[in-house]
Parts: sequence; C-alpha cells; structure tokens
Amino acid sequence: MSAEIKVDQTLDAKGLSCPLPILKTKNAIEALSKEQVLKVETTDPGSKNDMASWAKRTGNELLKVEEGGGAFTFYIKKTALGEKPRQTRK
Repeated sequence: MSAEIKVDQTLDAKGLSCPLPILKTKNAIEALSKEQVLKVETTDPGSKNDMASWAKRTGNELLKVEEGGGAFTFYIKKTALGEKPRQTRK
C-alpha cells in the first residue's frame, strides 16, 4: 500500500476548460514553497495530457493522477523554483 500524499493546498478547477485549469495551476504553484504539494481537481478531459506536459515543461513533479466520476485529480509537487524563462530572440 502506498503512502498517502500530504496535500498543502487544493485547487478546484472543475467546470473550467482549457487553458484555465493550467493557468490556475501555474498561479497556485507559484504561491507554494518548494517541496509543497498542490492537489488540482478538474473535469476537463484535456487536462490529463495538459498537466503532464506542463509539469514536465516547468520542472515540477506530477506525483499521481486519479480519474473517476468524470473528474481528474492531480497531485503536483513544486520542485522548481519558478518557470523556466522563455528564450527571446534579439
């Protein structure tokens, strides 16, 4: 049996469509300290791929994904200090 994940903050993004779940997740993660865990609840089917891609791109860790009853729950650990800056062309 796996250990239960200690959640530091929960974000209810149910009923929101892309890109709002990701934008709200980004803002919530930015407010957390490193190593804290955000639980995100969504109903947007696209969020399953979006959250995995976003976590990989930003360097945060997607600990677990739960799916059931038309909802998706994501557990994301803040492992990055912030989003990687975008490259600008000169």
